[in-house]
Amino acid sequence: MEAQATAKYLRISPSKLMQVIPLIKGKRGDVAENILQMTQKKASYLIHKTLASCFANLRMRSPLSELKDIRIKNIMVGPGPTMKRTIPISRGRANRILKRTAHLTVLIEKV
Repeated sequence: MEAQATAKYLRISPSKLMQVIPLIKGKRGDVAENILQMTQKKASYLIHKTLASCFANLRMRSPLSELKDIRIKNIMVGPGPTMKRTIPISRGRANRILKRTAHLTVLIEKV
């Protein structure tokens, strides 16, 4: 049995999310949760929230599911829309700042 959760428009760049994903991909649920709690990055907090939502989706389908009985099957990160801002620089010019967003999808399965 599988469950999926998606977090959209996360205010973090996809490349920063990709730094944390290899740490937990393919791991059991309780091991992945411990890794995410010990990793001190904003990305780990966002992935942990999405993983908890995904586990709640699985619990709606099969109420007897435990966190140790699941495995993270896949985690996908895609780019979201980019917010464009300007910052003034010398001689009356302006530089563009790109504030990137990301979409995160977590897929788990019961083992």
